Amino acid sequence: MKVTDTQLSTCVVKKHFYRGPYKLTSQVHKISPVKAREAVQGSATESSLGLRVGCCTVSCLASALPTQTSASSSASPPTSPVPCQVIGKVCPELPIMVKGWVFSTLLVVFLVFAAPCEAFYLPGSYMHTYRQGEEIGAKVNSLTSIETELPFSYYSLPYCRPRDGIKKSAENLGELLMGDQIDNSPYRFRVNVNESLYLCTTIPLDEADVKLLKQRSHDLYQVNMILDNLPVRRFTEQNGMIIQWTGYPVGYIPEGTSDVYIINHLKFKVLVHKYEGGKVKVVGTGEGMEVISETDSDANSGFEIVGFEVVPCSVKRDPKAMSKHKMYDKVDPVNCPVELEKSQLIKEKEQITFTYEVEFVNSDIRWPSRWDAYLKMEGSKIHWFSIMNSLMVILFLAGIVFVIFLRTVRRDLTRYEELDKEAQVQMNEELSGWKLVVGDVFREPTSSKLLCVMIGNGVQILGMAIVTIFFAAFGFMSPASRGMLLTGMIVLYMLLGIVAGYAAVRLWRTLKGTSEGWRSVSWSTACFFPGIVFIVLTVLNFMLWTRNSTGALPISLFFGLLSLWFCVSVPLTLLGGFFGTRAEPIEFPVRTNQIPREIPAKKYSWLFILGAGTLPFGTLFIELFFILSSIWLGRFYYVFGFLLVVLLLLVVVCAEVSVVLTYMHLCAEDWRWWWKAFFASGTVALYVFLYSINYLVFDLRSLSGPVSAMLYIGYSFIVSLAIMLATGTVGFLTSFSFVHYLFSSVKID
Repeated sequence: MKVTDTQLSTCVVKKHFYRGPYKLTSQVHKISPVKAREAVQGSATESSLGLRVGCCTVSCLASALPTQTSASSSASPPTSPVPCQVIGKVCPELPIMVKGWVFSTLLVVFLVFAAPCEAFYLPGSYMHTYRQGEEIGAKVNSLTSIETELPFSYYSLPYCRPRDGIKKSAENLGELLMGDQIDNSPYRFRVNVNESLYLCTTIPLDEADVKLLKQRSHDLYQVNMILDNLPVRRFTEQNGMIIQWTGYPVGYIPEGTSDVYIINHLKFKVLVHKYEGGKVKVVGTGEGMEVISETDSDANSGFEIVGFEVVPCSVKRDPKAMSKHKMYDKVDPVNCPVELEKSQLIKEKEQITFTYEVEFVNSDIRWPSRWDAYLKMEGSKIHWFSIMNSLMVILFLAGIVFVIFLRTVRRDLTRYEELDKEAQVQMNEELSGWKLVVGDVFREPTSSKLLCVMIGNGVQILGMAIVTIFFAAFGFMSPASRGMLLTGMIVLYMLLGIVAGYAAVRLWRTLKGTSEGWRSVSWSTACFFPGIVFIVLTVLNFMLWTRNSTGALPISLFFGLLSLWFCVSVPLTLLGGFFGTRAEPIEFPVRTNQIPREIPAKKYSWLFILGAGTLPFGTLFIELFFILSSIWLGRFYYVFGFLLVVLLLLVVVCAEVSVVLTYMHLCAEDWRWWWKAFFASGTVALYVFLYSINYLVFDLRSLSGPVSAMLYIGYSFIVSLAIMLATGTVGFLTSFSFVHYLFSSVKID
């Protein structure tokens, strides 16, 4: 290996001194060419020496280190250098030393790269700066409407098309499932260049085009445009209030007339912030080179896009005169809004000219704060009211549970244990309430396999919800990454299949006392909830196919989801079931009698269970309104912090409600508590579904067409089923723990 003195003059030597087992201290020194030459020739005597010169690396490791552990740690640390062997080849001691050096190397690399940096992070996005005059292309998403909830492609209408043709953007799984179809558009901007440009003039509209444009305008369809990952905003004034919308309408119908006018002129305002670049020192990481360099302050400078607004209007132009223009020719600007007589009417044989203006405005908004305008939290007092309401319910139920445990259960147990055996026998004859069902309380319930399957699915859904909302609350599900929330939920659901299989099979072993039939339980767990969802989505997807909506899943994605289901989720669930067979079953504290005890006739027991669901529903119905508005009215929902708190409160309320209802049934000598414990908290899903129907009737009155209504009901059914499984699982597991603790405290011969 030949190294010149010029190269060696830039070398750095790292001295590592041994301070005990697996402890190193490092110092960095510049060395002269002579010492560097000695190191390369192998005559250096440092404990560790590393040289990075040009594109080649010369390094060495200490050939002798103490091997003792505890003894060496108590001895005084050596300070004299250990002879060193320079490696041009692999050191024979290398495999022995790798374990001790890996952590130190990773730590040094991390500190070198991380220490000098100043950075911020918005999950799901990254900053992009543009130079003066740089060309930026806007993108268009699917046309959407709050009246039909059926998305359609932007180019299903007679709009201008890009010169280079339509190119679809890469979309994640969540975007495809939500019906997003992001394409390029002919709208292009040049940074900090204000201009008014011509796009195209359509051919004369035929009857089909006119009918389609009028139908889309009647259904209040919006054009959703995106620039640098920011959706376009527009503002309208209603009753003296400024209302913000995303997107702009396809057309509009003035009051007092049935004529429909198309939006064919757009006035864009692009807010930009000048970024000066970071004047910081960064460590360069060239191959085989370790140098410290200062970044050029102008290298990353430029303009950040921090806002995107539009004012849409309709302008009638002379099609013959405008047809002489080419795309992006300059035209006269327009003052919006224009008079109705000068607006472009939608009618047959009419040619429509599309133009646009763009104005760049400097803004003080920084790039990390550019989404704040979209995510303004309105009604925060209502969210706090919801949380306080939930806390009151929790305290009320906690008081009841406190009375049950401390005043009733513990008192009875203490009295029972203080008696001698003869007195206990006499007392057993006089017992009433939950003590009488001691020989039947752990009797296997009816449809035990279905119960195990539903508990397994409930654990899976509950885990998915908690993890997803937790990460979303801390900003890892940024709205800048469309579809990321849904994608994350699907991935988490599949990965948690192993937990679902484990929970279902272990409960099955606990009830049956054997592992026989665990494969059937695992398969049923893997197919129960996903199978129901698949059937509902297939029916809804067929409806969307008939309407040529972009919300319909492509056949490739359809089979892709099936592959994920059977190639990822099902095997993981079976693996979890296998682990469940290896886990010890939960031992019951009391024996079960051979002959079941007769249950006294009780009326209205299931009415209590149905009524119990109102308490958990009271903790989430306010948050449910905001979620439904976000999904069906096209609003952003980003108050995941409130949602996380509400979810935790919901779990606590479900647990308390189930414990109280279970204790009431045991006191009524009803030992069939298994399913009742599940539905005591699971019936909240019934109220969620009824509230969804109420929202459809009174808040989505504009929703038109049977297909739209079926879509809404189908999705509401899936969500309600998931809530029932999750909340029912919380109630069942809590009640099972309560009953196990209660009867494990009773001494039975």
